[in-house]
Amino acid sequence: MTNESIQQIRTFNRFYTDLLGLLDSHLLRSSYSLAEGRILFEISSKGQCQASDIIAVLSIDKGYLSRILKKFEKEGLIQREASSHDGRVSLLSLSAKGRTVFEQLDNASNQQIESLVGHLPQQPLADLIGCMQQIMDGLRKS
Repeated sequence: MTNESIQQIRTFNRFYTDLLGLLDSHLLRSSYSLAEGRILFEISSKGQCQASDIIAVLSIDKGYLSRILKKFEKEGLIQREASSHDGRVSLLSLSAKGRTVFEQLDNASNQQIESLVGHLPQQPLADLIGCMQQIMDGLRKS
């Protein structure tokens, strides 16, 4: 790989993170960070999960995750329940308030993408999505 290739990839990464505001301290003008939003997404998508599941998917530091989960508990966004299979294991799920917060973030994210690409005609949009799929496929093979 050439230095020019590396620089082009880094340029794209900076463009994309700036475009979506991923480096902002708050995600989508909410009071949550990108990491917190992703954790809410993971819990929502699984219904119930263990902290170790989130660590595996996000490669997040255990201590950092623990602090975020404590914050979520304090705000009433998540519930912990002892596993029926192993009482030492806590299962995490979103509370009703947590589901509402997640849905607000999810809707704001959908609206953000709509505002970015909603103006594109069908074929250019399909081409863009195809290129995104190629990027994901290429990076998964690494």
